Amino acid sequence: MSGTVKSAATEDSGTRQVDLDIAGMTCASCVGRVERKLGKLEGVTATVNLPLEAAAVTVPASVSDEEVIAAVDRAGYSASIRRAPHDHTTTPAVTRPGHPTTIHGEVPSDGEHGTNHDHAGHEDYLNHGPSGDVVKPRLIGAAVLTIPLFLISMFPALQFPHWGWVALALATPVTFWAAWPFHTAAFKAARHGASTMDTLVSIGVLAAWGFSTAELLLEPVMTAHAGAAMSGGGMASMADHQLYFETAGVVTTFLLLGRWLEARAKKRAGHALKSLLDLGAKTATVLRDGVEVTVPAAQLVPGDEFVVRPGEKVATDGFVVSGHSAVDTSLITGESVPEEVGPEDTVTGATVNTSGRLLVRATRTGTDTTLAQMGRLVSDAQTGKAPIARLADRISAVFVPIVLVIAVITFALWLLLSGDLHAAFRAAVAVLVIACPCALGLATPIGLLAGTGRASQLGILIRGPEVLEDTRTVDTIVLDKTGTVTAGDLAVTSITPLNGHDADQVLRLAGAVESHSEHPIAAAITSAARGAAASAGTTLPGVDEFTSAAGGGVLGTVQHTAHAPHRVVAPLGAMGTTSAPKVPPHGDAQEDSGERGTRVHTVAAGRSSYIATQLDSGALTPLEEQQLADTEAAGATAIWVSVDGRVAGIISLQDTIKESSAPAITEFKRLGLRPILLTGDNAEVAAQVAAAVGISAEDVFAGVHPEDKVAKVTALQEAGRVVAMVGDGVNDAPALAQADLGIAMGSGTDVAREAADITVMGSSLGQVVQSMQLSRKTLGIIKSNLFWAFAYNTLGIPVAALGLLNPMLAGAAMAASSVLVVANSLRLTRFGR
Repeated sequence: MSGTVKSAATEDSGTRQVDLDIAGMTCASCVGRVERKLGKLEGVTATVNLPLEAAAVTVPASVSDEEVIAAVDRAGYSASIRRAPHDHTTTPAVTRPGHPTTIHGEVPSDGEHGTNHDHAGHEDYLNHGPSGDVVKPRLIGAAVLTIPLFLISMFPALQFPHWGWVALALATPVTFWAAWPFHTAAFKAARHGASTMDTLVSIGVLAAWGFSTAELLLEPVMTAHAGAAMSGGGMASMADHQLYFETAGVVTTFLLLGRWLEARAKKRAGHALKSLLDLGAKTATVLRDGVEVTVPAAQLVPGDEFVVRPGEKVATDGFVVSGHSAVDTSLITGESVPEEVGPEDTVTGATVNTSGRLLVRATRTGTDTTLAQMGRLVSDAQTGKAPIARLADRISAVFVPIVLVIAVITFALWLLLSGDLHAAFRAAVAVLVIACPCALGLATPIGLLAGTGRASQLGILIRGPEVLEDTRTVDTIVLDKTGTVTAGDLAVTSITPLNGHDADQVLRLAGAVESHSEHPIAAAITSAARGAAASAGTTLPGVDEFTSAAGGGVLGTVQHTAHAPHRVVAPLGAMGTTSAPKVPPHGDAQEDSGERGTRVHTVAAGRSSYIATQLDSGALTPLEEQQLADTEAAGATAIWVSVDGRVAGIISLQDTIKESSAPAITEFKRLGLRPILLTGDNAEVAAQVAAAVGISAEDVFAGVHPEDKVAKVTALQEAGRVVAMVGDGVNDAPALAQADLGIAMGSGTDVAREAADITVMGSSLGQVVQSMQLSRKTLGIIKSNLFWAFAYNTLGIPVAALGLLNPMLAGAAMAASSVLVVANSLRLTRFGR
């Protein structure tokens, strides 16, 4: 793969993939036109994604990148080769002499088509076309001017002498400056003999402004008198003369609102890769000639040896040369249990070293790392999504040309049959005004505002209207386990005391010695022990002679005082021993170590292999080994505790299941969804969790790696399923992007939330259920809005064409359709009440 251009290497088939950024697309017809133009090149196939303004193009060796870009240009749009977002941060500088590697640096231009755009950096590669920063000032300006324009035009009580000229002054900047994006898009489409929704918006706005201006210029004193009646010539009535400046202002303002919402959603979509890449380490401590040197992580090359101290991120993929530690891999795997690593064990870049010092030798750097490959997975999944069909655009693809033809026919017939140019023009303008898609443009953004406003009250964020369509047809919901169905935090779930010890004593002694370790498992045990001690009104005892064996366990001497008569538990029959425990009964001594009843014990806690070295016998018995196997089979992480050279008990830690999970699974089934559990954890844990929440055993897939999650979602889609994916970790991001509907838990990582279509801000699956229900209802409201907006226009067009509807009444009808759309959308505010 090129270090600067995101273009797949030549495959055995002789084809390559070229990813394009395409600027200027506004509707579904634009997508079809680009795909048709690219498809005319021999051997070229293309998938164009409207929300991302991107195309994934499969190109044979005989077709150059310049020919591909030229084809897009001929379709009326501009294109550039997309830069690989991850290349900017992960490509080693030593492979590109003279080109310093930066995170947000500029990228040199490639060729005459100028790929050196502002969006060359990965942080804003979607920020092309009319961005939110461009639309927002136009929207604000249009709103500021349209409000007084609407008031003085529609309410006679607010009118003053010659108010028409003030209306002209207010409407002119709205028509030509604020609505400029619509005019330019309509012009580009017209140049290629096409029309879009922008065409009708542009013509409608210009016609309303032009007709009103012509009327005012022909009768300069028509608004000389305040009130409903307008004077001029023979004091013509409003039916004969009317200004429609407010139509131009209202249409422009609401359509800009829709574009601004779209731009915001599109910009957020581009943050997924940035969040993913930002997880990587920025610097690395390289060992050169025995001296530690800090260098940018991007400069590492395979073979470099670097130091990773406790709390630091692993700079790149490699294997451990020396040292032992526990590595928190949750950023990559999503699993809460740290992985023990030692010499020759592999480690992954961006994971966190939690305890010991490691010396790691780099094996993969730059675009070959696991993190960079996950970035590619997210990018490919997003770009490869099928174009989202926007209902308003699909309607306008047929509606716009028909309206234009009807307006022309109306003008010609009136002129031919009546010979009255003024009447012909008025009838044609009435057709355009009644057909002007104010309600059609309002249908989606107003429905979205009402739905998302209510959703935000429920802690649910819906990215935009383009994500809602699949909620109606989703039939399968894939759930990540850790952090989604379960809490994602290790906690002590049970204590198995052995050889005469009681559970409280085992936890107290283990918590004391583990309190000196920074290991995540030690932290969970210490937290449980301190909680139990606080409940009893005591504190954990002190520890002396503490030692820690990396990857094994901890050892120390603990001064322990019993605060209640020691409860002797009969020795575990399976243990095969009747000897008295080494820990004698305690009296009612106080905490002071000098008082009677206080004993000093040698306490060890850790894995079975470590504990065996601390036992007088030198090994666990077969039945103790069976006890361990039974504990792990129940889905727990087992930590042994020994006291004075004998086994004292086992502390079990598990990731707890959320209370909301089982009811949510039941509701998913009621909604007709098939729940599937997908996890990187072992099969025993996955089966236990699935059984607890009500997921069928055949719908459980364990031991699944991040790239396999994408493959599983893809396989379900290829089998005809419409898939929603729910996750919270970085490892879920590619699958969230690949799914028809991605839903992220807000308690998870930023990358998961950015790759998802819907984010629930809490950690409850119950919110996921609500998000599905509200999304479906919002989509239904938007569809009904579109129907009524279209019906108003359709019914009004023939009336206007027959001359029975002057532009004044046409504007009133259009306003009525807008009121209906808004009222219908407000029904969403009552959802869930």
